[in-house]
Amino acid sequence: MPVDFKSLGLSNTKEMFKRAMEGKYAVPAYNFNNLEQLQAIITACAETKSPVIIQVSKGARSYANEILLRHMAAGAVEYARSLGSQIPICLHLDHGDSYDLCVSCIESGFSSVMIDGSAHSYEDNIALTKKVVEYARPRDVSVEGELGVLAGIEDHVSHAESKYTHPEQVEDFVGRTGVDSLAISIGTSHGAYKFKVKSQAEIPPLRFDILEEIEKRIPGFPIVLHGASSVMPEYIKMINDFGGDMAGALGVPEEQLRRAAKSAVCKINIDSDGRLAMTAVIRKYLKENPKEFDPRKYIGAARSALVEVLKHKNEMVLGSAGRY
Repeated sequence: MPVDFKSLGLSNTKEMFKRAMEGKYAVPAYNFNNLEQLQAIITACAETKSPVIIQVSKGARSYANEILLRHMAAGAVEYARSLGSQIPICLHLDHGDSYDLCVSCIESGFSSVMIDGSAHSYEDNIALTKKVVEYARPRDVSVEGELGVLAGIEDHVSHAESKYTHPEQVEDFVGRTGVDSLAISIGTSHGAYKFKVKSQAEIPPLRFDILEEIEKRIPGFPIVLHGASSVMPEYIKMINDFGGDMAGALGVPEEQLRRAAKSAVCKINIDSDGRLAMTAVIRKYLKENPKEFDPRKYIGAARSALVEVLKHKNEMVLGSAGRY
């Protein structure tokens, strides 16, 4: 029996993006794989009064189990309300790679899906994306499409090289597919190793010229940035100090994301930063407490750290704090 996302208390992205566009900020889209990550996301966003998109990849959905995931999403809404918060919460499929997966997610209560046809030819991408939109539209589910390819590895998404979005294609793509938002490629990438340079100072700037041209061609249309973790240096250092090996991990500078959030970019995806923060704290905790074997202790410490990371993102990077 299909589940209507509204019955779970979830929101789609339409009003979220309208307000973000008007307010010159970006809605955070945080990936989660387990209970503690979801608790941290909702706590941080409720406390900062920020709208939030909780998103799962194909692999994360399989890991969490689609039945449990549906109840976790409904529980997230109820948990936010218990904190005195009325923030809108959207459950989103990140990098859906097939029509069938998108349909399955919509029928299990997702309020938004991404169909990533960027690995296909331009025409095949349009055909696939349009097919998903035609299924989602009568059900009031938002659809995100993608033009351009991001390099890097994250979950099941893997590309060796970036392919920047061609601005001259966006009007045709949006018009023919009917998507609600568009993910573009302007220099971000997936994973913790985003740039092949030796230091933070050498990281190339995002291609704001491409973004600005896209804004001119589809004014007022919601744009999405994937692969936007900053790969916070303090957590890379902590991982390496406590037995890890993540030399050379670099991310997108926060000042560039702040600039993007003030443009037509209404949604910014952050996954790796959450993983890195939790991994760092767990490594540190277990090293300093070698006799500890209660997962609640070390995962609880990691959850607390993640709350602070996400509050910082909302307040200082995305500008989404205090919007609800």
